[in-house]
Amino acid sequence: MTRTTTTTRRTLLTAAAAAALALTLAACGSDAMSGMDHGAAPSATGSAAGHDMPGMSHGPDGMAGMSHGPAGSSDGLAAEQGGYRLDGALAGAEYRFTVTGPDGKVLTSYQPEQTKEMHFYAIRSDLSGFQHLHPVRSADGTWTASLAALQSGEWRMYASFVPGAGSGKGTGLVLSRTATVAGQATPVPLPAAATTGTVDGYTVTVAGAPKAGAAGELTVTVSKDGQPVTDLEPYLETYAHLTAFHAGDQAFAHLHPETAVTTGGGGPALSFHAELPKAGDWRLFLQFQTGGVLHTAALTLNVAA
Repeated sequence: MTRTTTTTRRTLLTAAAAAALALTLAACGSDAMSGMDHGAAPSATGSAAGHDMPGMSHGPDGMAGMSHGPAGSSDGLAAEQGGYRLDGALAGAEYRFTVTGPDGKVLTSYQPEQTKEMHFYAIRSDLSGFQHLHPVRSADGTWTASLAALQSGEWRMYASFVPGAGSGKGTGLVLSRTATVAGQATPVPLPAAATTGTVDGYTVTVAGAPKAGAAGELTVTVSKDGQPVTDLEPYLETYAHLTAFHAGDQAFAHLHPETAVTTGGGGPALSFHAELPKAGDWRLFLQFQTGGVLHTAALTLNVAA
């Protein structure tokens, strides 16, 4: 074999090896890219303390990831979600707050939900002292919720709303922050799970066995002096409003009514779509109206895993 032939063969072998290496690297790059999820945004579970950077979310491994769009209302325990951020402070008997949109500006555009632009809730860490209010918004986007007297202790304040602008336009969100009321706090024991609760002479009975994380149905029946109540009046476009809070972490859930409002009075049975994300005890608050008076009944519901 001549020196020229040997040199030529070595050149061809070197070129073939380089081509094979290039193809291998290209394939590896393709596999690496295919392993990335470019469409799904991480679940937004931002810190209730509000220390997360706007637009960031945290997965189960604690690593931060970008949130590319608004998620649902989740469990209401985050101060920021989908680029929307709640900031507020307790000032005497008022809680003043703003919602900042994905553009970094205070949100001033909202879509009404059940006749209101904002539903505001306050509840103590032991799930006592429930309040459901509809605050007033000023022109600059600041909301003011006038609260009844709050007992000493830790409270969580929830803002439930539907943005009228931004990437989350039309998506229902629930954001919350905690507030401390000074003084000696005495915890109120959570009442045991029961199927009935009473208020102002009325008895509410709950039927249904929802499971954590699964859609189900609850039926609430209202009676008075052993007789079915059929004169329920419309309240927020329904015959009753039902919210729930999870014992231990105060996770929030709104149980959507399924009973349509018709002419004449409502009752005695009302149906609700229930999706309670966690097992354990939930404190339910049912609000209904008769004779122009709003009543709030409470009971503890145990949800199986």
